Amino acid sequence: MSVRALPGRAETVSDGVITRSRRARIMRQARRRPIETVGLFIIFGVMFLAVAADIVAPASFAAQDFASRLQGPNGAHFFGTDSLGRDVFSRIIYGARTSMMASSAGVLISATLGGVFGVSSGFFGGKFDLVLQRITDSIHSVPLLLMAMIIIVALGASLFNVSLALGLIGATTVNRIVRGSTLAVKASPYVEAATSLGATPSRIVMRHIVPNILAPLIVVSSIQFGAFITAEAALSFLGLGVPPPMPSWGGMLSADGRAFFLKAPWLAIFPGVAISLTVLATNLVGDALRDILDPRQRGS
Repeated sequence: MSVRALPGRAETVSDGVITRSRRARIMRQARRRPIETVGLFIIFGVMFLAVAADIVAPASFAAQDFASRLQGPNGAHFFGTDSLGRDVFSRIIYGARTSMMASSAGVLISATLGGVFGVSSGFFGGKFDLVLQRITDSIHSVPLLLMAMIIIVALGASLFNVSLALGLIGATTVNRIVRGSTLAVKASPYVEAATSLGATPSRIVMRHIVPNILAPLIVVSSIQFGAFITAEAALSFLGLGVPPPMPSWGGMLSADGRAFFLKAPWLAIFPGVAISLTVLATNLVGDALRDILDPRQRGS
């Protein structure tokens, strides 16, 4: 008489082994990269503050108290108050929401447009590839911040327009990287074999091209995330970001941060630290993703 394992039980044991294996691999990577792990926790913390700003912030970002204006950090106001008596700590928390929304939307637009055009350009080639790459070169000849300023001046200053401008400009970089990866995958033997067997272009793209370009797409998107945070802060500093009274880290540096820096330096220090830590964390995580997802870097 043979004994057969119960399918449900075998599946449960297998799933448990896979889960433990993944958990062990994650912990091993965390021990190998402690600084990058700290950066990941910083990003998660900033995202949590952005989502739960209404709950976490001790006061409204627009609540004014002229009797408490320009107070230094104290028990009632952890990061002090600005020239209108608004709580700087609360405004930094709400500013995290502005930065995360603008950067996340910009990365989504950039990855979507750049991915679609990059795959199409690399796979089909021809005149479409030639024209698209010349347009990309012409856009790349203008600095990112200047091009974003031109777009926002034409469309108007708003959170959506800032995200759109960053996404459109960032899509040119994604387009180049994805196009190069597509050309490399297109020349691989298994794609040639699929073509000789009569596979349609759509099947080749979805089955072979897209899965193999996800790694560089994820890496460039993570690096762009930090660049977009800096660009959004710069645009807000120049008055082309989110209009007041909605707080932005760059806007806080531009308004009270410059006007009262000598009298109330915390108005510039705390937003500057928030920008620096967040961008540093995103760059650390981006470098770690590049090393993990790049097969040539895994051994080292």
